[in-house]
Amino acid sequence: MITHTVTSHRSSDEFPKSEHLASKIAAIAVDPVEVPADTEAMIINRIIDNASVSAASVIRRPVTTARTQAVAHPATAAGAGAGVFGVGGTYSPEWAAYANGVAVRELDFHDTFLAAEYSHPGDNIPALVAVGQHVGASGADLIRGLATAYEVQIDLVKGICLHEHKIDHVAHLGPSVAAGLGTMLGLDQETIYQAIGQALHLTTATRQSRKGLISSWKAYAPAWAGKVAVEAVDRAMRGEGSPSPIWEGEDGVIAWLLSGPDARYTVPLPGPGEAKRAILDSYTKEHSAEYQSQAPIDLARRMREKISDFSTIASIVLHTSHHTHVVIGSGSGDPQKFDPDASRETLDHSVPYIFAVALQDGTWDSELSYAPERAHRPDTVELWHKISTVEDPEWTRRYHSNDPAEKAFGARAVITMDDGEVITDELAVADAHPLGARPFSRPQYVEKFTELADGVIESAEQDRFLSFVTDLAAKPARSLGELNIVVPQTYLDKAPAIGKGIF
Repeated sequence: MITHTVTSHRSSDEFPKSEHLASKIAAIAVDPVEVPADTEAMIINRIIDNASVSAASVIRRPVTTARTQAVAHPATAAGAGAGVFGVGGTYSPEWAAYANGVAVRELDFHDTFLAAEYSHPGDNIPALVAVGQHVGASGADLIRGLATAYEVQIDLVKGICLHEHKIDHVAHLGPSVAAGLGTMLGLDQETIYQAIGQALHLTTATRQSRKGLISSWKAYAPAWAGKVAVEAVDRAMRGEGSPSPIWEGEDGVIAWLLSGPDARYTVPLPGPGEAKRAILDSYTKEHSAEYQSQAPIDLARRMREKISDFSTIASIVLHTSHHTHVVIGSGSGDPQKFDPDASRETLDHSVPYIFAVALQDGTWDSELSYAPERAHRPDTVELWHKISTVEDPEWTRRYHSNDPAEKAFGARAVITMDDGEVITDELAVADAHPLGARPFSRPQYVEKFTELADGVIESAEQDRFLSFVTDLAAKPARSLGELNIVVPQTYLDKAPAIGKGIF
């Protein structure tokens, strides 16, 4: 890997385009390096993972709304069109990318990478699949594009913190989708450069979507970024330019949205001929909840065996990283994180609520654990309000460690009983993490798919999809439509009624 220093430049500076971060990203997008076998295998795992969580969310209201919007935009004459998860037919690719992105993101249940910034790099998949279907790309083309997209987003997440400036993490997703599409479509470096600049410029927004009372826009934000990136690539292919240098300009992202004109960031990117392996640094979720609560859920399930009566708990303190404390813990200052009437999206970002339910139930369910009646249970509310978080510098250090062997997203739980007894335990990584007790590999991804698809997708359709995706690299051009999954209309009819819009 080559570490690039990225800083702001005045318009009068001598700063050649070849030194722009967008140009360096475009250069790795056009590098014809082969995709390693383990990267290819993990890409297939994550396509299966996305299908799993899409099945689980397909009749939820935000997903139904996005699907209804998308199917109002039929395929254009320029290509074959793209599939929308759950339904037949083909539609305009940017709208298909958007609808499928919402389905993937709605339950907060797919892959993650955490470093200087947060990310869900599986958000790249809907946009690349949709465009691949529309233009007739092959399975190998899609895999090469996704290897680039994962590499770019994860490398940006390693080097540039957005949340400290209250910028939403999808600002790293727009450029990664644009770069991945550039690789998949075989575009030239200049076109990819312009698309990256446009995509970043149009996907910088505040983090209010993940603060206070969290709405369904949390699921829409990455889907919107993917749609915007598809449109940016389309414009760039037609010869349109972008603001540049987008990161480093005098009025660019670093100078005015991040740490200011004097800030210096370091972004690692593969060197020429170096394989793209960043996807292997990411990890998926066993539980439908914010990633930093994955290890606490597993910890709660383990600790509950030591407690005979939850009503005799006096207090629970979770000692954890700064990120966990201020984003999903009591350090956020959000009273909504302790409100039984809070939205599902808010409870998903409340580790006190999550730890309480996991401790009482010994399990976690993507629907039942968030049900209003579950959140209002008096004994749960009582326990929930006894839980707080504090930052522990050691957990913060481990969160930011570059050593995979010690990088951790866990916590130490200190449970004090009414009689003064103190029960303590800790867990550094979730059980499903590559270094966890039950790390995910292909069988676990397939099991997650079949469990979440049960009762949603007919068995023959499940088998057809798994058979196709398992051998994705060998699939010929114009075959990627097989990645779309159709759900019986009788199941889709269970979706809530939605209001009439413009389309």
